[in-house]
Amino acid sequence: MSNSSILGYCRPGYENDTANELTSRYGEAQCYGYPVSKKHSGFVLYHLYDATQLEQTITQFAVHESIFPRQLVAVFASLTDIEKEDRVGQVLDALKEVEKPFSNFGCVDVEYPDTEEGKTLAKFCRKFTVPLRQALRKAGWLTAKENLGKPKLHIFFESFEICHIGYTLPSHASRDHLGICRLKFPSDAPSRSTLKLEDALVNMLSDKQQAKILRSGGRAVDLGACPGGWTYQLVKRGMYVEAIDNGLVADSLMNTGLVEHHAADGFAYRPQFGRVDLLVCDMIEQPDRVAKLMGDWLVKHWATHAIFNLKLPMKQRYETVVEAMALLNSRLNALDDAFAVKVRHLYHDRDEVTVTIVRTSKDEV
Repeated sequence: MSNSSILGYCRPGYENDTANELTSRYGEAQCYGYPVSKKHSGFVLYHLYDATQLEQTITQFAVHESIFPRQLVAVFASLTDIEKEDRVGQVLDALKEVEKPFSNFGCVDVEYPDTEEGKTLAKFCRKFTVPLRQALRKAGWLTAKENLGKPKLHIFFESFEICHIGYTLPSHASRDHLGICRLKFPSDAPSRSTLKLEDALVNMLSDKQQAKILRSGGRAVDLGACPGGWTYQLVKRGMYVEAIDNGLVADSLMNTGLVEHHAADGFAYRPQFGRVDLLVCDMIEQPDRVAKLMGDWLVKHWATHAIFNLKLPMKQRYETVVEAMALLNSRLNALDDAFAVKVRHLYHDRDEVTVTIVRTSKDEV
């Protein structure tokens, strides 16, 4: 069955926030539609009123430029009432009825929602991929060899009976299966929160940005550091860290000689030498208060760059983030420097979003 919609994967429980973001962002671009989602389903479908706008809509922004979506797929066909027998044949029959978006695709990904219910589909999706790939190659839908430079075909099984067929563009998509970057917890890290910062460093900063702000021998401040999950990532990269928290920082970090612990209020603390290269912050505080504090450090040049989390309320989470970031961005825009700003709800985040702000001179932009 022909369809024209954007499929957004998200963290279960964040369907409404993803729907609000897509409706707002695509509406601004005059790609009008309406979102459909079920609570805790792990995905949202944004149905376009004008089916011819699919290509235009999916290229409006890349998934890494959005907040809540983990992946954005341009859906051009959907199947309902799939029968157990010959699922491959049913997918191919559906493809015969639609116009090909491209001459062929470089690879295929068979996916499912990141939910407990979705996990019951995981084994089937893995097994289904091989015969489907062979059939798609034979039918001329896939290149003979995998080509990651070409658009990717996605077959997303909502359930055993319903699937959505769409594509992503390499420049606009997450490279990861289900849009999830799985990181291994380092056994010597003092807390699991270390994965939140590693996720941000790996997935929100380019290699060039990482090299620029995570210099060995550089200085950083970690507000709300205890027990040191975020400090661990900085020390691992050879940075000197001023760790600010009334609680204790892990002995393993203190023993490196790279960490100074200050039992102080994160809102009152100032850097020991007047400024640092990087400010990081994962304090449990109101998002507008944290955003204002981060703005103070950046505007007053106490920190060159910043990475921080904004804790989210139970409702109106998208609106809360937009409001906090609008005030911060207006302060940064008044400065002579330029800033590369990203906001993402990362896989290792829970009820929070991560913000990265990298300062550049205006002539670099």
